[in-house]
Amino acid sequence: MSAVAPQLPAPGFDAIEEGTTATSAVKGRTRVPWRFLGNRTLFYLFTLWAAITINFFLPRLMKGDAVSAYLARNRNVTPEAAEALRALLGMDTDTSLWQQYVDYWGLLLRGDLGISLLHGMRPVTEVVGQSLIWTVGLVGFATLLAFAIGTIGGAIVGWRRGSRLDVLIPITTFFSTIPYFWLGLLAISVFSVALGWFPIGKAYGVGVAPEWSWEFIGDVLHHGFLPAATIVIASLGGWMLGMRNMMLTVLDEDYVTVAQAKGMPNDRVLWRYAARNAVLPQIQSFALALGFIVGGTIVMEVVFSYPGVGKLLLDATNAKDYALMQGVFLVLTISVLLANLLADVAYAFLDPRTRQTEA
Repeated sequence: MSAVAPQLPAPGFDAIEEGTTATSAVKGRTRVPWRFLGNRTLFYLFTLWAAITINFFLPRLMKGDAVSAYLARNRNVTPEAAEALRALLGMDTDTSLWQQYVDYWGLLLRGDLGISLLHGMRPVTEVVGQSLIWTVGLVGFATLLAFAIGTIGGAIVGWRRGSRLDVLIPITTFFSTIPYFWLGLLAISVFSVALGWFPIGKAYGVGVAPEWSWEFIGDVLHHGFLPAATIVIASLGGWMLGMRNMMLTVLDEDYVTVAQAKGMPNDRVLWRYAARNAVLPQIQSFALALGFIVGGTIVMEVVFSYPGVGKLLLDATNAKDYALMQGVFLVLTISVLLANLLADVAYAFLDPRTRQTEA
């Protein structure tokens, strides 16, 4: 029998770019990891049920209740009105705990989180929604900016290891070790009190009515610049250090060495091969940071008197407004679980090794 001549690769064939026959087959039939995504979704649904259940029982295990705290501040409420208020808040003593639990789920499914005694009987959804806009707008933008700058900067520092850029790591890490409230107070002392460049606090000026106008937007940006800058400075070191360490690990991999030996441009090796794989562990950290966005930085919002969810939670705790506390906790729980679920989905599509768990 005559030997079959081996098939030579076509001119211009790039083994790094095209991969092996197996990887080409995988590329051609990339499947949606339904089993993996289904298992993760069931896990997060169970976690959500457990969190909501704890959220229901925790206020009822605390000493006193929201109505008692409200009556202590308002002496002119009649006993009949107090009982009606307990029934309105789902704390009627004549109703069993199990029935209260079932009614609580019924209200949740209808999007009713109760009323806030601290804010004049306003719906909790309305109160939380107004504070959520400010927190997501400020802390969300600052977190995204810190993640982008830290990840890109860490990739460049790791790629150019041993250069003068290494000095950025101890500098940014130093600012990350400073307590946030101290960093915020220092920023207020220097840029607000001494220099007078920025307002001391609040989301917009006193006497300014919120409206969709360039004047109001400029006022909001002016008030939010200082707290946003302190968030970026305080969190930049963690993102940069994590990405730089992952880059040092990835640069020792064989595929990076082969790509460099083939004479590929350094920018292509950096961003398409090294940074693309080094950024994967950052995704999970970023998912946790997304949950932190909704929770807000309580210290930041207290220092700068910013009307976000963090300050709202602190005020609700001090006033024992349990319905408002439950609403804030529920928003925090859903945001963290949703962020982690999105991170798992991103992992499943970005990292083929994750999809192998379905096989």
